[in-house]
Amino acid sequence: MTPKQQVYKESYPPARKGESADSYHGAIVSDPYRWLEDPDSPETQDWVEAQNRLTADFLATPAREEAKARLTALWDYPKHSAPWKEGNRYFFWKNDGLQNQAILYRQDTLKSEPMVVIDPNTLSEDGTVAVTNAEISKDGSLMAYGLSESGSDRQEIRIRSIDTGEDLSEVIRWCKFASIAWKRDGSGFFYNRFPEPGTVPEEDLNNYSRVYWHALNTAQEDDSLIYERPDQKEWGFSPSITEDGKYLLLYVFYGTESKNRLYYREVESRGPFVKLLDEADAYYHFIDNTGPVFYMATDWNAPKGRIIAIDIENPGRENWQEIAPEQVDSLQFAAPVGGRLAAAYLKDATHRLRLYGYDGGDMKEVPLPTLGSLAGLSGKRDESEMFLGFTSFLYPTTIFRYDLETGERSEFRSSGVDFNPAGYETKQVFYPSKDGTRVPMFIIHKKGLALDGSAPAILYGYGGFDISLTPSFSVSRLIWLEKGGVYAVANLRGGSEYGQEWHRAGMLGKKQNVFDDFIAAAEWLIANRYTSSSRLAIQGGSNGGLLVAACITQRPDFFGAVLCQVPVTDMLRFHKFTVGHYWVPEYGNAEADPEHFRFLLAYSPLHNIAPGAAYPPTLITTADTDDRVVPAHAKKFAAALQAADAGNNPILIRIETKAGHGGGKPTAKVIEEQADLYAFLFRAFGME
Repeated sequence: MTPKQQVYKESYPPARKGESADSYHGAIVSDPYRWLEDPDSPETQDWVEAQNRLTADFLATPAREEAKARLTALWDYPKHSAPWKEGNRYFFWKNDGLQNQAILYRQDTLKSEPMVVIDPNTLSEDGTVAVTNAEISKDGSLMAYGLSESGSDRQEIRIRSIDTGEDLSEVIRWCKFASIAWKRDGSGFFYNRFPEPGTVPEEDLNNYSRVYWHALNTAQEDDSLIYERPDQKEWGFSPSITEDGKYLLLYVFYGTESKNRLYYREVESRGPFVKLLDEADAYYHFIDNTGPVFYMATDWNAPKGRIIAIDIENPGRENWQEIAPEQVDSLQFAAPVGGRLAAAYLKDATHRLRLYGYDGGDMKEVPLPTLGSLAGLSGKRDESEMFLGFTSFLYPTTIFRYDLETGERSEFRSSGVDFNPAGYETKQVFYPSKDGTRVPMFIIHKKGLALDGSAPAILYGYGGFDISLTPSFSVSRLIWLEKGGVYAVANLRGGSEYGQEWHRAGMLGKKQNVFDDFIAAAEWLIANRYTSSSRLAIQGGSNGGLLVAACITQRPDFFGAVLCQVPVTDMLRFHKFTVGHYWVPEYGNAEADPEHFRFLLAYSPLHNIAPGAAYPPTLITTADTDDRVVPAHAKKFAAALQAADAGNNPILIRIETKAGHGGGKPTAKVIEEQADLYAFLFRAFGME
C-alpha cells in the first residue's frame, strides 16, 4: 500500500462499540454495532456520510474517470428483449443505449413502426422510478404494471390503456413481488399483496400474503379477497390463469424454499380452491393444459427435473403420466410453443433447448449459436414462431426467431456493441473442491495469455437459492478484459446447475461446501498460473456478498482484493429485517434451532472477524433504500472489519442513495458504481 492508502486507514470514521448482546441457547453473543441498524439515527447518518467521503476520496483517480468514460462508450448500444405477443400485437423492451430505463414498445406486425407503451424515463428526473413488472391483457389492449421507486421491492400497480396511453384512475398499493393474472375478458385481474400498514404489527408487514380480485374502474378498497391463510402467516401466494382462461392457479410457497404447493379452481367459480398438490414435497410448475390435463415441470422423484401430466379428474400419483423423463442434464424451465413443449436444460451450466410433443414423443433439439445461455423465450401454443434471446460471455444478447414448422432459425435483432470478441477466448474447466466434488468454472481472457501468475484476475461466485450462473454478456466486464485481466465464474454448489441435489448440497448445515468450492476455485487459478494470490480479487453480491465475506474471514491472507456487494453478513439476525425471514429455508434460524445456531455462527462473517488479522483491500457496497438485504448488514460488517484489521489495506464502504438491491437501477447509477469498483481494483493492483 502507498502512504496515501495508510492515511486512509488511519482516517476511518469512529464507530462506537455498544453493549448489545443476545442469548442463543445459553450462549451470549455480543453485537456492538447494532446501533447501525437504525438508518435514521443522527449517529448512523454521520457515520455513513463520513464513510462515503472517505471512499469517494480514495476512488477519485484519473483511472476512475478513464473507466467511466470507457464504460459509457461501451454501454451506448441498443439492447432488446425477446418480443412476445398478446392478442394481435407484439411487445418488447428496448434501451437505446444510455437511457436510465428500458422503454416498452408495441408493434402490430414485426415490420411495423414501434409505438411507445410506457417510457419509465419520463417518470422521474434521475431515472430512479422503474417498471418492475408488466402484464398485458389477453387481447393486448390493457397493461397492469408495477412501479417501484429508488430500487425498492415495494410496488404500486397501475393500469394503462395501450391504445390511448392513458392510465385508469385506480392505484393498487401494498404490493411486493406481485403477480398479476388477467381474466381473459379483460374485466380485471387477480393479484397478491401484503397487509396495509397499521393493520398488522410492523414486523408482519411482509407476512399475511393475500390474493385479491380487482375489477377495472373500481377503487382498491372494493377489491374482493380471494384467498388468505392467517393460520400460516409466512406462506406466500402467486396467482396465474391458464392460457385457455378456464382455471385460476395458486402457487403456494414458503419463503425461498423451492418446494411449493399448487391449488386451482375454475375462474368463474366462487367455491373453494382444490388442493391439487398440498404436500410441499417437491417443486411443481404449471406449463400448460389441454382441458383437465395439466402439464407440469417437477423434481418429484427426479432431482434434475422432468415433465409430467396430471389429469385433475384423476389426480392420484399412480395416474400421473411422464412426458419428458429426468435426464442427465438439469431441467430449468418449459413453455408451450407451436403445439410443442419447449424445455430448457443445463448441461455443465450452459443451456440446451429441446422440443417435445404433448405426448412426450417427437423430441427435437433446437440448435443454439454456441455454448451460452437463453436470455428469454417466448411463443404461443397455437402459433408457429418462437423468439429466443441468446447470450454468452463474449456474445452480446441477440434475438432469434425460430420457425417451428420449418426448423429455420434467423437473426431477428442483433447487438452493435463497440467490442471485437475475436481477440478473446472462453474456456470451461473442472476442478476438485475440498471434498473431491467436481465443480465447473468458466475463464475468460485475452488470447495468448501468459500463464505466469502475473495477470490480475476476478473470481465471481454466488452459490445459493437454486440460482445458476450461466454465461452472459456484461459490458462492465469488458474493460477488465481489455486491460489484460482474467475473469472467472465458478458454478458453486447451492445453485441449480445440476438440479436439486446440487442446490441442497450448499444450503443450511452444508453451506460450508459453497465456501470450500469458491476457495478451491481460487486455489486452482493460482496453481495453474492464471494469476497469483496477491493479484486475485473475489467478487459477489447479495448471497454472493455473503460468500466473499465468509471467505475473507476464513482465509484473510489468501486474496488480493475483495468486492463485497449488498452482502448478508449477520447470519444470526438476518431473519429479523424486511424479507429476511423468506431465507430461513435456505440458511436456517439461529433463534429457533440450536443446531442452526451452531452452523450459522460457525461461518457468519460478522461474527468471525478476527481482531489482529490483516485483511485484503476490501470495498463493501450497499444502498440506503435496499429493502431486501438491509444496509445494516454491510454497515456492521464494515465497522467491525475496520476496527479489527491490523494490516495496511483500505477497508471501505460505499453507501448508494436512492438505489436498492439492484433491480431497476438506472443506467447512470450502474455506470458510476462499476467505475468505482474498477477504480478500487486498479488501485489495489497497481493498474492505474
